[in-house]
Amino acid sequence: QLQLVESGGGTVQPGGSLRLTCAASGRSLYDYSIAWFRRAPGKERGGVSCISRIGDITHYADSVGRFTISRDNSKKTMWLQMDGLEPEDTAVYYCHARRRFIGRTADYWGQGTQVTVSS
Repeated sequence: QLQLVESGGGTVQPGGSLRLTCAASGRSLYDYSIAWFRRAPGKERGGVSCISRIGDITHYADSVGRFTISRDNSKKTMWLQMDGLEPEDTAVYYCHARRRFIGRTADYWGQGTQVTVSS
């Protein structure tokens, strides 16, 4: 089992920055790819960014070029640095971990952290 806890959300003005943290407990993180998702009001949850197991490959949604994902497996911690925030970035942000097996995956989610961008 893997437990994920997000923190770092809050309210910020447009153009501001936030750094989300996802702390993992339980199993080692080395076997898990990590992703951040978000659910904006009235919309479905969608992918924001993901990072490979050893952090050498990252991907970002087209709308979040101002974000940076990172991880430190030795600390069991992942981050999403969000700069130049816009009102459209307002959402609940979720940390997700996935481990792949033959024929199945093991998926874990955090409880989410609210990010509000408003003047």
